[in-house]
Amino acid sequence: MVSHPLHTLIAGLHDRIVSDVVSACRQQDVDVLAGVDRQESDDTIYAIDAVSESHIDEHFRERATEENSIVVIAEGFPGEGMTYPKGTASQDAKWRVIIDPIDGTRGLMYQKRSAWILTGVAPNKGESTTLIDIEFAIQTEIPTIKQNLYDRLWATSGSGVTAERQEVGGKNRLALAVKPSRARTIEHGFSTVSRFFPGGREVLASIDDELVESLIGPVQKGRAACFEDQYISTGGQLYSLVTGKDRFIADLRPVVYRAIESTGVSPGITCHPYDVCTELIAREAGVVITDTDGQRLNYRLDTESEVTWIGYANSDLHDIIWPHLLRILRQRSLVD
Repeated sequence: MVSHPLHTLIAGLHDRIVSDVVSACRQQDVDVLAGVDRQESDDTIYAIDAVSESHIDEHFRERATEENSIVVIAEGFPGEGMTYPKGTASQDAKWRVIIDPIDGTRGLMYQKRSAWILTGVAPNKGESTTLIDIEFAIQTEIPTIKQNLYDRLWATSGSGVTAERQEVGGKNRLALAVKPSRARTIEHGFSTVSRFFPGGREVLASIDDELVESLIGPVQKGRAACFEDQYISTGGQLYSLVTGKDRFIADLRPVVYRAIESTGVSPGITCHPYDVCTELIAREAGVVITDTDGQRLNYRLDTESEVTWIGYANSDLHDIIWPHLLRILRQRSLVD
């Protein structure tokens, strides 16, 4: 089941993080885990994040090899990344690895919902390496403490998706079938425009309402024609598209924030490349992932670029929804 030279190395890191984060959640009060560890330019780092971050450097120091040397990009690391084995020159490393050790911190630290460990691997092309270059991606669920099972998915370019369900603290693993929705409408399904945090919510909600009305008609009294799910985890959102739970998701925060910032309103945080570094898994499963130009995501592998992404469970939904969404965005002068 090993699909890439770094698969075993990275899966081992994920295992360590799951074990220690679940243990921390069981042993420590919510107020402790929800304490602010530090504030960085791109995000707030909570105490629970620090539990997972501590493993990255230690794991790669112990296990990285000269044959598969790497540059690692993650929050808390220098902007240019850190190389392993130690002493390797950045330009000489074979791979460039981008990691989000906990995507979905806010839901997990309050035990509301699972978080995810996300990792993408690309041949090292220096600082010009982008999401398009990622050829292997793996994401592992960090379950809430009341769960006894968690999921892992991975993909290599051109080879489809493999997924498994595991016992927490156990060795039993079951193959997990992944199947995005084949629906050709959002009606009676989950369709979401992300608006997790204060700032720009009014604009984002109005885009959502107009899009839904364009696709399935006006709201009818006493009827819920479709639903939304504000899952504060990009990895979790991608998982929901891959496994047929969601049909459409649009994270338009960067384009909306740029517009409201010009009016003097301070924007909130956005999605970054490390949040969406496993979109290869979704694409390999048949999900369509684009930016607001309708193109593949082509952001540099860093921790600061602001990422706009749109996910459609299948190509039919893309062909149906995209013209309406593009019209709505253009009418608001959010895209050209």
